[in-house]
Amino acid sequence: MTTNQQADPLIGRLVDGRYRVRARIARGGMATVYVATDLRLERRIALKVMHAHLSDDSAFQSRFIQEARAAARLADPHVVNVFDQGQDGELAYLVMEYLPGITLRELLREQRRLTIPQTITIMDAVLAGLSAAHRAGIVHRDVKPENVLLAEDGRIKIGDFGLARATTANTATGQQLLGTIAYLAPELVTRGTADARSDIYALGIMLYEMLVGEQPYKGEQPMQIAFQHATESVPRPSVRNPGVPEPLDELVLWATEKEPDERPDDAQQMLERLRQIERELDIAPAVAAATTPQRSQRDSGDLTKVMPAATMVIAGATAPVPQAVDNATLLRRRSSKRRTRGAFLLTLVLLLAVLAGGAGWWFGSGPGSLIAVPGVAGLSYEDAAQALADEGFVPARLDEHSIDVDAGVSMRTEPGEGERLEQGAAVQVVVSAGPQKHTLEALNGQNAEELRARLADEYRLNLEDDLLLFSDAASGVVINAFVTPRGSEESYGCSEGCEVFEDDTIRLFVSVGPVPDVVGMNVDQATKALTDKNLVVSGERTEQYSDEIQEGRVIGYLDRAEEGNWQPGDEMRLIVSLGPEPVEVPDVEGESIREAVRILEEAGFQAVSNVPEIVWDLFTATSTDPEQGSKHPRGTKVQIRAEG
Repeated sequence: MTTNQQADPLIGRLVDGRYRVRARIARGGMATVYVATDLRLERRIALKVMHAHLSDDSAFQSRFIQEARAAARLADPHVVNVFDQGQDGELAYLVMEYLPGITLRELLREQRRLTIPQTITIMDAVLAGLSAAHRAGIVHRDVKPENVLLAEDGRIKIGDFGLARATTANTATGQQLLGTIAYLAPELVTRGTADARSDIYALGIMLYEMLVGEQPYKGEQPMQIAFQHATESVPRPSVRNPGVPEPLDELVLWATEKEPDERPDDAQQMLERLRQIERELDIAPAVAAATTPQRSQRDSGDLTKVMPAATMVIAGATAPVPQAVDNATLLRRRSSKRRTRGAFLLTLVLLLAVLAGGAGWWFGSGPGSLIAVPGVAGLSYEDAAQALADEGFVPARLDEHSIDVDAGVSMRTEPGEGERLEQGAAVQVVVSAGPQKHTLEALNGQNAEELRARLADEYRLNLEDDLLLFSDAASGVVINAFVTPRGSEESYGCSEGCEVFEDDTIRLFVSVGPVPDVVGMNVDQATKALTDKNLVVSGERTEQYSDEIQEGRVIGYLDRAEEGNWQPGDEMRLIVSLGPEPVEVPDVEGESIREAVRILEEAGFQAVSNVPEIVWDLFTATSTDPEQGSKHPRGTKVQIRAEG
């Protein structure tokens, strides 16, 4: 866990009595997103919490609730699910589907430009999700790579409907125009209005960025970029990337037309055209693959790699083929207006030819033939990538879990430092992803010896010495466990299972069986039985009367001084029987013999008299033997002396 996360007061907090916050995922201008556990449903969720300084702003609270309602209305596999919305004191929050993975923005940072199959896979999923929103009358209004989520298991979803509004309420004032400027449709810049076709324009810009590796418009000030959106036409992606097929060129131009009426009406129409292109190019979107339990690296390359066309299924292949001939023809006509760019392309081709001529000498015998891979250990990925790029290599990131190197720090390169490679060769920077997270099953009831080996070897946990306890469980069975996260002094229970990170410390509480039953034993026997179980028997004893336990035998032992189970090495103090407790002979002087007999028998004695029973009522007791006031065991014979 990073220092920033440790300082975050929400980490570890129970929100609304239900959601236990585990770690922070991301922070934006309006809210922070955490990964949390829904204790009621026992599942991981993403908890989006509005920033404290906005919680008193009714407008922001309204937008927060609006996001929940807008996303909750959508039931599509390519839209991030919203499960709940609520308020816990000063915290306003949303409960959303948790998708471990990366955003499209992170993928673009790592790969810069995507392949055609990767681009088609992502666009197909995003258009499908946005189609569901448009059918529901919802305009997203903030389509951009940051809001496209690429899950580890291959699922692709669009999220963050924080700006979403009904299509009928399409006016956007200055304060409401909060979408990223790089993806704003011209009508939002010039007229402040938005509908489904504004989302299409943003998708066109995003498609261009995936194909080319950069946005079509650049500027030092946001208004410069906005002015270009309003006045200039988006160029063909193939100008910057000759590998872009013409149908995708035309799709970008269609989606980014200045006039909304000349774009696709909604995401469904654009999706139908994309799927027609998929068939024309014989490329289909990849099918999401299930993630194995061992996989947790956020390897963005694996998230969107596509399989060969022969092994794929086109989602929605049975949909009717759209009648897009007119649109394609129209686009070709418009493309003729851009033929002036031909001169640029010709110049580019000539330049490439000159470069190719010199490449043979440079890489064959010139100074660029072989270059040593520089050392990057200890650097951030950005610095390591820059160091490799400065030497002429193409860097790529590979995350790998480590308990020795902090997350985000480069550990090595593959090929390794000092290896000599050609200029332009790909070199992977292996970056620490920090300790790997594991989910432990319930530990109680497991064999301690087998469990210790598994925790050390499989989960790479540090094991403290077991705490041995006497209990009703069989000897060698785990009865409790506590985990101490690395870098922390606070522990948490894990007897019923929990989440841990490698290099955390765990302590098992292990049963040594029950305390021996010493009731009825003599002192020597009881002492030996307890000593054999590594318990210490005190030389001091407590004596008690007992009607059941014979004098000199053990009744039991005093309770443990501290709460909790007995432990080996604890000192015990035996309770020894004194036999039945003596009873005081009652005073019966002056009572009739019959009444004296009754009183003595009720006290537990055996009353006897030399006076015949027939005249007991005529004689009076004068004394007893043993005398009244003396103490004797119950059942003792007491002679009644009498006079008549």
